[in-house]
Amino acid sequence: MKDRFYSQIFKLVVPIVIQNLLSAAVSSADVVMLNYVGQSSISAVSLAANYASVLFMVYYGLGTGATLLCAQYWGKKDLQAIRVVEGIALRFSLMITLVFSGFALLTPELMMRLFTTDAELIRIGAEYLRIMSFTYFCWGFIEIYLAVLRSVGKVTIAMILNVLAFSLNILLNAVFIFGLFGAPCLGAAGVAIATATSRAVELTGCIIVSLLFSKDLKLNPAYMLISNKPLLKDFVQLSLPALANDLSWSVAFSMYSVILGHLGTDAVAANSLVVVARNFGTVLCFGTASAGGILLGNVMGEGDMGRAKEYASKLLKLTVITGAIGGVLILIATPFILHFASLSETAMHYLKYMLLINTYYVMGAAVNTTLIAGVFRAGGDTRFGLICDTIDMWCYAVPLGFIAAFVFKLPVLVVYFLLCTDEFVKWPWVIKRYLSGKWLQNITRDNLFVNEETH
Repeated sequence: MKDRFYSQIFKLVVPIVIQNLLSAAVSSADVVMLNYVGQSSISAVSLAANYASVLFMVYYGLGTGATLLCAQYWGKKDLQAIRVVEGIALRFSLMITLVFSGFALLTPELMMRLFTTDAELIRIGAEYLRIMSFTYFCWGFIEIYLAVLRSVGKVTIAMILNVLAFSLNILLNAVFIFGLFGAPCLGAAGVAIATATSRAVELTGCIIVSLLFSKDLKLNPAYMLISNKPLLKDFVQLSLPALANDLSWSVAFSMYSVILGHLGTDAVAANSLVVVARNFGTVLCFGTASAGGILLGNVMGEGDMGRAKEYASKLLKLTVITGAIGGVLILIATPFILHFASLSETAMHYLKYMLLINTYYVMGAAVNTTLIAGVFRAGGDTRFGLICDTIDMWCYAVPLGFIAAFVFKLPVLVVYFLLCTDEFVKWPWVIKRYLSGKWLQNITRDNLFVNEETH
């Protein structure tokens, strides 16, 4: 049993970690290259990218909702149910994307003013957001389809598509930021153009894979037209709390940037580099959480709750190990980041201590992500995460940050330290929920298509 778990988790973790590494590499490439353009470009893109982070969490929430249902139905070997779930997720994704892209295209200056009053940052960020509006449209389809592929164990296909997109993104970043091969030097706008182009290529790759290599599960707009009330009800009850959880958390986390943004460009610039380091530090533990959720969903869909409980215990132990590794990696990277960063003296001071804070912060994030977004969601327990994260972020962390920054006017690093207590505050409730075993559920249905026409 032990060998089976670790071999299965390894097959899922490796491709997911590679995808997450490449995603972090793209973010770091943006920051590293813009480092040579100027601090204003780094700060503007860092602030504007918060909208992409929020939208990613929306897609992640929808994709996670689709994954938790599809993983269990894959364990049950019900392909038609998986197709219906994919169609439902695509419908929600399309509606949200149209709204988000519309705002980014038509009112990007207004979106930037939420984060900063600096005219130059607003101008640079608005140009970036306007170009990114096209990217959001492609992204919605890509994330849902790849989530479905991963839920049925086709993680290698998803990895290959991400490798293609991320590699192209890094190459085009260099071309458009620095004006290589005769291209114009576009700075921050070049980052957006590179991202939009790479996402369009990735969507094309999804379509090709769908047509040639994945006959059972396609990226098929016709799936959006399939009607099945029981599955729609399950998706709404299980997936929307996950979506609301991720959206609530990501918007609250963006408020950290709002707070830092109003404390000065030095704090923003330092935080933009810290985010890159943290993304690399959490790659392994977050990949383990994603893989564990898929594996647990498959097992619970088969109805083997004893094995699911045993797997969850092993997954949590792995998470603690990978969280510790992530913290050590950030610690090792700190002197190199400080050596190559081209920031003001004040920003460099902030950067040093923000990195040190993140050496232990990743452990808190790792444990909570594995349990809330991996273990609990695998069994359809999505409401707990919504309640826990919303209370933690909106009743504790965000108010604490605003009060510390604007009422007591505490130093930047003290404010940042207080913000980084959010993950540890919810540990007692999260661990208690895990020990209760209430997340152990088979959420599949029988005879879904007997009495209802689905085509």
